[in-house]
Amino acid sequence: MLLNDGGALSSDTGELIFREFDEKLSFSQTIVKHLQLKDERTYCIHENEQLLRQKIYQLIAGYHEDDAADRLTHDPVFTQVLGTPALASQPSLSRFFKRFDTQALNQLQAANQELLDRVHHSRQSKTLIFDLNSTHADTYGYQENSSYNAHYRTMGIHPLVAFDGLTGDFLKAQLRPGNVYTSIGVVDFMRPLIEHYNDVFPEKSYLVRGDSGFAVPELYELCEKEAVYYIIRLKANAKLKALAEELHPTREIRDVTVTESYMEESIYQASSWSKPRRIVIQSTRPAGELFFSHTFS
Repeated sequence: MLLNDGGALSSDTGELIFREFDEKLSFSQTIVKHLQLKDERTYCIHENEQLLRQKIYQLIAGYHEDDAADRLTHDPVFTQVLGTPALASQPSLSRFFKRFDTQALNQLQAANQELLDRVHHSRQSKTLIFDLNSTHADTYGYQENSSYNAHYRTMGIHPLVAFDGLTGDFLKAQLRPGNVYTSIGVVDFMRPLIEHYNDVFPEKSYLVRGDSGFAVPELYELCEKEAVYYIIRLKANAKLKALAEELHPTREIRDVTVTESYMEESIYQASSWSKPRRIVIQSTRPAGELFFSHTFS
Protein backbone atom coordinates (compact mmCIF):
# COMPACT_ATOMS: atom_id res chain seq x y z
CA MET A 1 0.00 0.00 0.00
CA LEU A 2 1.28 3.46 -0.90
CA LEU A 3 0.50 6.43 1.34
CA ASN A 4 1.11 10.09 0.67
CA ASP A 5 0.19 11.47 4.12
CA GLY A 6 3.74 11.42 5.47
CA GLY A 7 2.97 8.89 8.18
CA ALA A 8 3.24 9.45 11.93
CA LEU A 9 6.49 11.43 11.88
CA SER A 10 7.84 14.04 14.28
CA SER A 11 11.02 16.07 14.58
CA ASP A 12 10.57 16.67 18.32
CA THR A 13 11.67 13.40 19.93
CA GLY A 14 13.73 15.42 22.42
CA GLU A 15 10.45 16.03 24.24
CA LEU A 16 10.64 12.45 25.51
CA ILE A 17 13.88 13.27 27.33
CA PHE A 18 12.40 16.44 28.81
CA ARG A 19 9.43 14.47 30.10
CA GLU A 20 11.83 12.28 32.11
CA PHE A 21 13.39 15.42 33.59
CA ASP A 22 9.95 16.93 34.19
CA GLU A 23 8.71 13.88 36.06
CA LYS A 24 11.89 13.47 38.12
CA LEU A 25 11.88 17.11 39.27
CA SER A 26 8.06 17.38 39.38
CA PHE A 27 8.48 20.57 37.38
CA SER A 28 5.06 20.75 35.74
CA GLN A 29 3.34 19.22 38.75
CA THR A 30 4.74 21.91 41.05
CA ILE A 31 3.34 24.65 38.82
CA VAL A 32 -0.01 22.86 38.57
CA LYS A 33 -0.14 22.61 42.37
CA HIS A 34 0.27 26.36 42.84
CA LEU A 35 -1.72 27.67 39.87
CA GLN A 36 -5.43 27.99 40.65
CA LEU A 37 -7.10 29.91 37.84
CA LYS A 38 -10.58 31.36 38.01
CA ASP A 39 -12.29 29.29 35.33
CA GLU A 40 -15.89 30.12 34.47
CA ARG A 41 -16.19 27.65 31.61
CA THR A 42 -19.19 25.32 31.91
CA TYR A 43 -17.82 22.84 29.37
CA CYS A 44 -14.31 22.23 28.13
CA ILE A 45 -12.27 19.59 26.34
CA HIS A 46 -8.87 20.68 27.67
CA GLU A 47 -8.45 21.35 31.39
CA ASN A 48 -6.17 24.16 32.58
CA GLU A 49 -3.60 21.62 33.75
CA GLN A 50 -3.38 20.12 30.27
CA LEU A 51 -3.14 23.55 28.64
CA LEU A 52 -0.34 24.52 31.00
CA ARG A 53 1.64 21.36 30.26
CA GLN A 54 1.13 21.81 26.53
CA LYS A 55 2.47 25.35 26.64
CA ILE A 56 5.50 24.29 28.69
CA TYR A 57 6.37 21.49 26.28
CA GLN A 58 5.86 23.74 23.25
CA LEU A 59 8.25 26.32 24.73
CA ILE A 60 10.88 23.67 25.47
CA ALA A 61 10.69 22.50 21.84
CA GLY A 62 11.10 26.06 20.56
CA TYR A 63 7.49 26.71 19.58
CA HIS A 64 7.11 30.11 21.24
CA GLU A 65 4.02 31.27 19.36
CA ASP A 66 0.57 29.95 20.22
CA ASP A 67 -0.09 29.49 16.48
CA ALA A 68 2.27 26.51 16.54
CA ALA A 69 -0.39 24.53 18.41
CA ASP A 70 -2.46 24.24 15.23
CA ARG A 71 0.46 22.59 13.41
CA LEU A 72 1.16 20.23 16.32
CA THR A 73 -2.43 19.09 16.90
CA HIS A 74 -1.74 15.44 16.05
CA ASP A 75 2.06 15.35 16.41
CA PRO A 76 2.82 11.79 17.63
CA VAL A 77 5.48 12.86 20.14
CA PHE A 78 3.47 15.68 21.69
CA THR A 79 0.31 13.59 21.96
CA GLN A 80 2.33 10.82 23.62
CA VAL A 81 4.19 12.94 26.18
CA LEU A 82 1.03 14.89 27.04
CA GLY A 83 -1.21 11.83 27.09
CA THR A 84 -3.90 13.28 24.84
CA PRO A 85 -5.31 12.29 21.43
CA ALA A 86 -5.01 15.89 20.20
CA LEU A 87 -3.45 19.12 21.38
CA ALA A 88 -5.45 22.24 22.15
CA SER A 89 -5.75 24.84 19.41
CA GLN A 90 -4.31 28.34 19.35
CA PRO A 91 -7.60 29.95 20.47
CA SER A 92 -7.76 27.60 23.45
CA LEU A 93 -4.25 28.62 24.53
CA SER A 94 -5.09 32.31 24.08
CA ARG A 95 -8.20 31.97 26.25
CA PHE A 96 -6.10 30.08 28.81
CA PHE A 97 -3.76 33.06 29.21
CA LYS A 98 -6.73 35.40 29.34
CA ARG A 99 -7.67 33.74 32.65
CA PHE A 100 -4.39 34.86 34.27
CA ASP A 101 -4.62 37.71 36.79
CA THR A 102 -2.32 39.22 39.43
CA GLN A 103 -3.07 36.37 41.82
CA ALA A 104 -2.11 33.82 39.17
CA LEU A 105 1.20 35.59 38.55
CA ASN A 106 1.96 35.48 42.28
CA GLN A 107 1.14 31.76 42.27
CA LEU A 108 3.61 31.19 39.45
CA GLN A 109 6.25 33.07 41.44
CA ALA A 110 5.57 30.80 44.43
CA ALA A 111 5.98 27.74 42.19
CA ASN A 112 9.27 29.07 40.85
CA GLN A 113 10.48 29.70 44.41
CA GLU A 114 9.63 26.15 45.49
CA LEU A 115 11.60 24.73 42.55
CA LEU A 116 14.55 27.00 43.35
CA ASP A 117 14.53 25.96 47.00
CA ARG A 118 14.77 22.29 46.00
CA VAL A 119 17.76 23.07 43.82
CA HIS A 120 19.48 25.06 46.58
CA HIS A 121 18.95 22.27 49.10
CA SER A 122 20.65 19.79 46.76
CA ARG A 123 23.32 22.16 45.46
CA GLN A 124 24.46 23.30 48.92
CA SER A 125 26.23 26.39 47.57
CA LYS A 126 27.54 28.95 50.05
CA THR A 127 26.92 32.14 48.06
CA LEU A 128 24.09 33.64 46.03
CA ILE A 129 24.36 36.81 43.95
CA PHE A 130 21.11 38.70 43.34
CA ASP A 131 21.86 40.06 39.87
CA LEU A 132 19.34 42.86 39.61
CA ASN A 133 18.37 44.40 36.30
CA SER A 134 15.57 45.84 34.22
CA THR A 135 14.86 44.94 30.64
CA HIS A 136 12.62 46.07 27.82
CA ALA A 137 10.15 44.07 25.76
CA ASP A 138 8.60 45.61 22.67
CA THR A 139 4.81 45.56 22.49
CA TYR A 140 2.42 45.86 19.58
CA GLY A 141 -1.17 47.03 19.51
CA TYR A 142 -2.97 47.78 22.77
CA GLN A 143 -1.22 45.47 25.22
CA GLU A 144 -1.71 46.13 28.93
CA ASN A 145 0.91 48.46 30.49
CA SER A 146 2.39 49.23 27.10
CA SER A 147 3.82 52.75 26.96
CA TYR A 148 6.61 54.70 25.30
CA ASN A 149 10.13 54.26 26.68
CA ALA A 150 12.32 57.23 25.77
CA HIS A 151 15.57 55.31 26.30
CA TYR A 152 14.65 52.52 23.89
CA ARG A 153 12.58 54.85 21.68
CA THR A 154 9.74 52.39 21.27
CA MET A 155 6.55 51.14 22.87
CA GLY A 156 6.92 48.33 25.38
CA ILE A 157 6.99 47.14 28.97
CA HIS A 158 9.90 47.60 31.39
CA PRO A 159 10.01 44.66 33.84
CA LEU A 160 12.32 44.16 36.81
CA VAL A 161 14.26 40.88 36.79
CA ALA A 162 16.61 39.10 39.19
CA PHE A 163 18.92 36.20 38.39
CA ASP A 164 21.53 34.30 40.38
CA GLY A 165 24.78 35.81 39.14
CA LEU A 166 26.68 32.56 39.75
CA THR A 167 24.36 29.95 38.24
CA GLY A 168 22.10 31.98 35.96
CA ASP A 169 19.00 30.71 37.80
CA PHE A 170 15.94 32.88 37.22
CA LEU A 171 14.87 34.22 40.63
CA LYS A 172 12.04 36.67 40.04
CA ALA A 173 10.39 39.08 37.61
CA GLN A 174 7.80 41.82 37.86
CA LEU A 175 5.98 43.47 34.97
CA ARG A 176 5.95 47.27 34.90
CA PRO A 177 4.75 49.90 32.42
CA GLY A 178 7.25 50.82 29.74
CA ASN A 179 7.69 54.42 30.91
CA VAL A 180 8.79 53.83 34.53
CA TYR A 181 12.35 54.55 35.69
CA THR A 182 14.69 51.62 36.38
CA SER A 183 14.57 51.76 40.20
CA ILE A 184 10.80 52.25 40.61
CA GLY A 185 9.49 49.55 42.96
CA VAL A 186 12.87 47.89 43.42
CA VAL A 187 12.73 47.79 47.24
CA ASP A 188 9.29 46.15 47.30
CA PHE A 189 10.55 43.78 44.61
CA MET A 190 13.70 42.74 46.48
CA ARG A 191 12.50 42.74 50.11
CA PRO A 192 10.47 39.46 50.03
CA LEU A 193 13.17 37.76 47.96
CA ILE A 194 15.97 38.66 50.39
CA GLU A 195 13.85 37.86 53.44
CA HIS A 196 12.94 34.45 52.03
CA TYR A 197 16.53 33.39 51.39
CA ASN A 198 17.70 34.73 54.75
CA ASP A 199 14.96 32.72 56.48
CA VAL A 200 15.30 29.47 54.52
CA PHE A 201 19.07 29.48 53.92
CA PRO A 202 20.58 31.56 56.77
CA GLU A 203 23.96 29.91 56.31
CA LYS A 204 24.47 31.42 52.85
CA SER A 205 26.23 34.67 52.02
CA TYR A 206 24.27 37.08 49.80
CA LEU A 207 25.25 39.92 47.49
CA VAL A 208 22.99 42.34 45.60
CA ARG A 209 24.55 43.59 42.36
CA GLY A 210 23.10 46.26 40.09
CA ASP A 211 23.91 49.10 37.72
CA SER A 212 23.56 52.82 38.41
CA GLY A 213 19.83 52.75 37.73
CA PHE A 214 19.42 51.09 41.14
CA ALA A 215 21.61 53.55 43.06
CA VAL A 216 18.90 54.59 45.53
CA PRO A 217 19.48 54.84 49.32
CA GLU A 218 16.33 52.83 50.11
CA LEU A 219 17.89 49.76 48.49
CA TYR A 220 21.16 50.29 50.39
CA GLU A 221 19.23 50.50 53.65
CA LEU A 222 17.32 47.29 52.89
CA CYS A 223 20.57 45.41 52.25
CA GLU A 224 22.15 46.78 55.43
CA LYS A 225 19.09 45.87 57.50
CA GLU A 226 19.11 42.30 56.13
CA ALA A 227 22.92 41.94 56.48
CA VAL A 228 23.32 41.48 52.73
CA TYR A 229 26.39 42.69 50.84
CA TYR A 230 25.75 45.00 47.91
CA ILE A 231 27.70 46.54 45.06
CA ILE A 232 25.83 49.05 42.94
CA ARG A 233 27.38 51.34 40.39
CA LEU A 234 27.13 55.08 41.04
CA LYS A 235 26.48 57.78 38.50
CA ALA A 236 29.51 60.05 38.15
CA ASN A 237 29.23 63.60 39.46
CA ALA A 238 31.61 66.50 40.06
CA LYS A 239 32.21 65.55 43.70
CA LEU A 240 33.06 61.94 42.85
CA LYS A 241 35.33 62.97 40.00
CA ALA A 242 37.20 65.36 42.30
CA LEU A 243 37.57 62.60 44.87
CA ALA A 244 38.94 60.24 42.20
CA GLU A 245 41.49 62.82 41.06
CA GLU A 246 42.52 63.41 44.67
CA LEU A 247 43.06 59.70 45.31
CA HIS A 248 44.57 59.09 41.92
CA PRO A 249 46.56 62.15 40.80
CA THR A 250 48.10 62.36 37.35
CA ARG A 251 50.91 59.83 37.13
CA GLU A 252 53.85 59.64 34.81
CA ILE A 253 52.85 57.43 31.92
CA ARG A 254 55.44 54.73 31.52
CA ASP A 255 54.19 53.31 28.23
CA VAL A 256 51.33 54.93 26.35
CA THR A 257 50.73 51.69 24.43
CA VAL A 258 49.87 49.78 27.62
CA THR A 259 46.57 50.09 29.50
CA GLU A 260 46.81 51.20 33.13
CA SER A 261 44.11 50.44 35.71
CA TYR A 262 43.95 51.18 39.44
CA MET A 263 41.42 50.41 42.17
CA GLU A 264 40.93 52.79 45.08
CA GLU A 265 38.42 52.99 47.91
CA SER A 266 37.14 55.86 50.00
CA ILE A 267 34.28 57.04 52.21
CA TYR A 268 31.61 59.12 50.51
CA GLN A 269 28.18 60.50 51.38
CA ALA A 270 25.73 61.78 48.79
CA SER A 271 23.27 64.47 49.86
CA SER A 272 20.38 61.97 49.72
CA TRP A 273 22.15 59.40 51.95
CA SER A 274 21.57 59.19 55.69
CA LYS A 275 25.18 58.22 56.37
CA PRO A 276 28.60 57.87 54.69
CA ARG A 277 29.35 54.64 52.84
CA ARG A 278 32.41 52.94 51.41
CA ILE A 279 32.82 53.33 47.66
CA VAL A 280 35.22 51.78 45.15
CA ILE A 281 36.80 53.82 42.36
CA GLN A 282 38.29 52.24 39.26
CA SER A 283 40.62 54.52 37.30
CA THR A 284 41.59 53.35 33.82
CA ARG A 285 43.75 54.79 31.07
CA PRO A 286 43.25 52.80 27.86
CA ALA A 287 46.26 52.09 25.67
CA GLY A 288 46.90 55.00 23.35
CA GLU A 289 45.12 57.52 25.59
CA LEU A 290 46.63 60.21 27.82
CA PHE A 291 43.94 60.62 30.48
CA PHE A 292 42.23 58.37 33.01
CA SER A 293 38.49 57.74 33.17
CA HIS A 294 36.78 56.75 36.41
CA THR A 295 33.89 54.50 37.38
CA PHE A 296 32.32 54.38 40.84
CA SER A 297 30.54 51.68 42.87
